[in-house]
Amino acid sequence: MSIGEAAILLRSSRQQVVDLCARGLMPYVTDGRQRRLRRADVEALARPKLSQHQLEQLWLHRAIAGKFVANPAALLAAAAITIRRLRRLHPEGASWEWLDRWQVVIDNGAEAVLDALTSSAEYAVQLRGTSPFTGILSEVERATVLAALADSRRDRARPVPAEKVERVLRAV
Repeated sequence: MSIGEAAILLRSSRQQVVDLCARGLMPYVTDGRQRRLRRADVEALARPKLSQHQLEQLWLHRAIAGKFVANPAALLAAAAITIRRLRRLHPEGASWEWLDRWQVVIDNGAEAVLDALTSSAEYAVQLRGTSPFTGILSEVERATVLAALADSRRDRARPVPAEKVERVLRAV
């Protein structure tokens, strides 16, 4: 969808949507000179926010998506190995449904995998909870991504006025 259509859906201005794109909070692709957004991402932004755990998963999986773009064959092979291993470890049960869903995503190709890894849509949030891409990031990469998430949250935090801090401290 276009920036204007997204602004209408989000009940915001076009400039606010452009700012979301520029800050990396709204994934987009360029079509000539225009930005195009996935409807699922816009709708996810209109719905209630992700939990802290879901947000961490999203950031980690976006980092995995970066590695996927660099070497899709290797990451697809690693995911296939993980799915086979999980099927052996859990020969029956609810986890098979999620493994089957991941297999369908993987079978649909790189674009479907990238969508599942980076989208804020509800189906992608649920899929990432049982990701076969765990272990792709090194511990250093994982820590770096989580530190960047923490920094981004601090950047958006509002400073508390000194008089309010004093009032709270007096009340305690």
